[in-house]
Parts: sequence; structure tokens; C-alpha cells
Amino acid sequence: MHVTIIGCGGFVGSHLLDRLLSRDDIYIEGWDPEADKIIHHLGNPRFTLHKTACIDAAELARVEERLVDSDVLINLAAICNPSEYNTRPLQVIRSNLFDVIPIVDMCARVNKWLMHFSTSEVYGRTLSSYLPDGDATDNPDLYELHEDSTPLIMGPVANQRWTYACAKQMIERYIYAHNSSNGLPFTIIRPLNFFGPKMDYIPRRAEDGVPRVLACFMAALLKREPMQLVDGGSARRTIVAVEEAMAAIERMLDRPANARNRTFNIGNRANEVTMRELAHAMRDVFAEISGDESYREHPIVDVSAETFYGPGYEDCDRRMPDLTQVQECLDWTPSRDLREILLPTMRDYRDRYNAEKDEQPVRAVYG
Repeated sequence: MHVTIIGCGGFVGSHLLDRLLSRDDIYIEGWDPEADKIIHHLGNPRFTLHKTACIDAAELARVEERLVDSDVLINLAAICNPSEYNTRPLQVIRSNLFDVIPIVDMCARVNKWLMHFSTSEVYGRTLSSYLPDGDATDNPDLYELHEDSTPLIMGPVANQRWTYACAKQMIERYIYAHNSSNGLPFTIIRPLNFFGPKMDYIPRRAEDGVPRVLACFMAALLKREPMQLVDGGSARRTIVAVEEAMAAIERMLDRPANARNRTFNIGNRANEVTMRELAHAMRDVFAEISGDESYREHPIVDVSAETFYGPGYEDCDRRMPDLTQVQECLDWTPSRDLREILLPTMRDYRDRYNAEKDEQPVRAVYG
């Protein structure tokens, strides 16, 4: 099998390479300007990396030329950092919509299967979030997320936090339109909080920006600063091990008849936590891996979304995926619990952070 991957050097792409290149029947050609997470694969004869982005006409033409001999194109390229949705809205929309349209058009021209990584953000807010507190907690029809029937509800335009979700939703609709008009074979993947080693950075300077929740909490633990909970940490998320998620992607490749022209939620219903519960769980795990019991009482403080992310931010209340489709079509069910996921993920963060700290040059101070 010949697989083309755009965005192969990021967190998800690196784990996908780990999984697919462990087999001897898959050849991968990838595009990504970053290679830090995949250096160990660069000498593999079944992997070719083009260390560049796919945004200019010349590079897109090169991809299309190579795509003729490929079985599938997997698109992972995106800007998906919540801190940028309302602070760099134009770049977020361009990256996740307009930069992707030529890739979809290309797959349609050469009639190649497109596996596109979307996001659970496309669901927006749940129906239950618009009802008075307590009215919908036991009614899954108001909060469960079904790929083909749940309405996609975004907040007002002034809340630019929805730029990412709207761009991702629009490209999904564009892919679907190409399928109905031109027969483009597609699979859309909606990830629900993939956690694992090699996740996003720990910020060291203010200009680094604000990463996603796991890196924010890790930064606070590593720097012994208070863990900040946005709007009380009441938002709920489900967390799945990235390695288990990649097993689902592998099954899609191995079972194309079951995967094509479908959309799949990839998540773990059993690992639903509020962000406050996640903070407490991470304190306990960090106490375990550091050997410092004081971390179990590490300070947690509340902060408003506007203070943390800036004006125009609005959070999603809950992400509980229906997994019937992925279970029936791919026979895939995740099994790792939250602690099993946090242990290797947080060890990796700690080890990378300490390694970077050790590599910092010592600066002399003169009085």
C-alpha cells in the first residue's frame, strides 16, 4: 500500500508513522516542514519526506504528480491551537479551509481516496448547553454526538473562538459535495482529545502563546505555578490514547470498503472528565512520577476565559461521542483508562522539558 500523508511530522502524524512503518507492506510519502518528531524514521527506505508545506502551486503540483501512484491521501495539516482561534482568526480560517480546498480538488481530479482529519470542534455546543442547568444531564439525545445526525451549533460571529470549528465544518461540507458531485471517495475523522507522548510544547516565553489544556497543566506543574482552570473547569472532554486512535486509522486503511464515504468519531467514552477533574488527576500522576507527594496539593486557581484566551473566546460544554459507527464498521473499541494514558504522556513531557532545560547555555552575570 502506498500512502501519502500531508502533515506527517506533527503529534498525530508522528504516531501514525510509528504504527504504519512497523509494517513491511506500507510505503509512505510525506510532506511537513517540521521533522523533529519523526527523525528516527528518516532513514527508513519505505518513507520519503518532503520537508516543506503544501501551500504553493508548485508543491501542490508535485503532490498531485506523486498521488497518481498512491492509494490514499491522509490530510493532517491544520492550525489547531485554541489560543489562536480568536487571536489569529484569519490565519486559522485560511489554514483550515482555503489551504485545504486545493488538496480536496486534487484528490477529486485523480479520484484518490481522501482521509481527512477534521475535529470534534465541528459539533460546536451541545443542545443541552442552551437549556437551564440540570434539565438535560440524563438525556443523551441532548448531548451525545452522532456523526450523521447531530446538529452543528456554533456561537455568534463575534465569538471568534469558532473560526477553527467553522472552517473545519466547511471543508467537511466541501468534501461531501465533491463526493456527491464527482464521486470523490472520502473518510472524515473527528478526533476527541488524543493524548500521548510527543504532544504540543511547554511555553517558555510569553510570545510562545497558550497551548492546549494538557500542556498548560504540565507547564504549571513543571514550573511550580498554579494550574489555571478556565471558567471553573466545568467543561467536559473524553480522552483517548493516541496509540489506540492510530489503530483505528490503520483499520480504516485495511478495510476500505467499511471506511470509505463515512465519518467517524474517534474517542473513549469511558474517559470523560471535567477539566477540574483532569487537573486533580494530573496532580496525582505527577506526584507519582516525580516522587514528590507535595504535588497532590499543587494549587489550582480559577480564571475567566477572556483573561486566559482573550476577547472572543467561548468554550464548548461537553464532548461525548457516539461510537456505534466505528465499532460496527471497524470493530474498534478503546480500552486504556485515563491513568494509563496520563502516565506515559506526562513522563514524556517531564523528560523533554528537563532535557531542554539541561541544554540551555549557562550565562555569566557580571555585577
